[in-house]
Amino acid sequence: MTSSYPHLKDEVALHLQLTDDERIEKIRSPRWIGYPQSEKILAKLEDLLSYPKSHRMPNLLIVGNTNNGKTMLVKKFCGKHKPSDNPEGEAAIVPVLYVQAPPEPNEGRFYNAILEKLFAPFRPSDTVSKKEIQTLKLLKYVGLKMLIIDEIHHVLAGNLNKQRAFLNVIKHMGNNLEIPIVGVGTIEAFRAVQTDEQLANRFEPAQLPQWKYGDTFRRLLISFERMLPLANPSNLHGKSIAHQIHNMSEGYIGEVSRVLTDAAVLAIKKRHERIDTKVLNDLDWCAPSERRYRPERG
Repeated sequence: MTSSYPHLKDEVALHLQLTDDERIEKIRSPRWIGYPQSEKILAKLEDLLSYPKSHRMPNLLIVGNTNNGKTMLVKKFCGKHKPSDNPEGEAAIVPVLYVQAPPEPNEGRFYNAILEKLFAPFRPSDTVSKKEIQTLKLLKYVGLKMLIIDEIHHVLAGNLNKQRAFLNVIKHMGNNLEIPIVGVGTIEAFRAVQTDEQLANRFEPAQLPQWKYGDTFRRLLISFERMLPLANPSNLHGKSIAHQIHNMSEGYIGEVSRVLTDAAVLAIKKRHERIDTKVLNDLDWCAPSERRYRPERG
C-alpha cells in the first residue's frame, strides 16, 4: 500500500486507512521535525549530559523567539532520557529534569516547581532555606545529571535584587550538584543571564533563529509534508506555495506547523486531500505580527 504514496513516510501512509476524524486527530498530535540547527543543539545537550562532574560545569542557553521550537526541542531531548523506576533501589533515577521558571524570580516557587515535578511531599509554607535543603538532597538522591529551566527570561520580571537572588540560586544549584544547567527562553534570556558575570561566562548561547525563505526552508516543508496523512501530494516545496507558507508563518517553525496542521485538517474536511493555495487562502489565518492589531470579533 505504502508504495502508492511516495510523498508520505511509510508509517504515515498507513494512517490513510483511518477514518477522517482519526486522521485529523493524528494531524493535530505533536510531531517532531528535525532540521540542522535543532540537531546541533540536541548534540550539544548530549555532550553536556555526559560531561564529567566539576565545580564549574558548562551550561547552555537556548534562545529564540516565541513559537520557534525551543520547548519542543528540549522535550524531545527529555523524551530520550526519561526517569527510570530503578526497581533495585529505593528511588527512581532522574537523569534530566525539566521545569519552568516561575513567572517572577522567586526562589521558593522555583523549589516548589522542582519538588512537584519529583512528586515529593512538601509544605508550601516552609521557609526557602528548608525547601532548598530538601530540593538539593532529593536531586542528589535521584542522580540528577542535568536541569533544564524553561522560560528563564521570567527572571527579568523582578527588580534587580530579586533577579540577582534568583540567579544566585541557579548558580549555587549547579555548583552544589555539579551538573550542567540549560536555560531556555526568548532573546531576553541573554539579558537575564548577563546580569550575573559568572553565569554569563558559563552559559554558551545556542540560538534558534527565524527561518529565511530559501532552499533550506523548502526542504523543511518536504519533511512536514511527509508527516501529514493526505492522499494526494501537496508539493509544499514548490516556490509559490512555499513562499506563501513562509509569509503566513513569518519564518517561525511553530507557526509553520500550525499553518500546515490547520490546512491539512481543512483539506480533509473539504475532501480535497492536499494543501494548495486555495486551501491556504480559505484558512482564517492572521500572521503573528498582525495578531496584536486584529480587532476582536463581536
